[in-house]
Amino acid sequence: MDQTAFWVIGLIILFVLGSIFGLRVSPREKALGAMRDRARKMGLHPRLVVAPDWTKIPPASSNRAAMVAYYSILIPQAQLPLMRALVKDQKLVLVHGDEKFNDYPIALKGIYAIDMQANCVGVFWDEESDLHATQLEQMKDVLHALAAH
Repeated sequence: MDQTAFWVIGLIILFVLGSIFGLRVSPREKALGAMRDRARKMGLHPRLVVAPDWTKIPPASSNRAAMVAYYSILIPQAQLPLMRALVKDQKLVLVHGDEKFNDYPIALKGIYAIDMQANCVGVFWDEESDLHATQLEQMKDVLHALAAH
């Protein structure tokens, strides 16, 4: 065989190996998947959504994706008022809704905003701030407390 054949075989091997290594799931993606599964088992409903304008979440960049995580709970028999609030300095800053929610303390990290409507309460948050899912239980408790407030 001549030298060209070795180059072609080498390139084919590199292409196949590159494809195989490209299929591996990154540890970050694996942690996000595990956290979302755990949240579902706890009764939270995680999903990725486009951030509403009122949340003032920065647009997509090299450090942040275009979508934001929204974790919510459903309370079937509830009739909750419409409330939208940003989280600044771990307190709610009301955008729309009842003033009783203004300055409500939120002791969770990575929370951008909270909304409440009809029978749903949810948080827009940065999942990267808690890849080990240490605050999921607290998040659920805070959402229930807000619904009861």
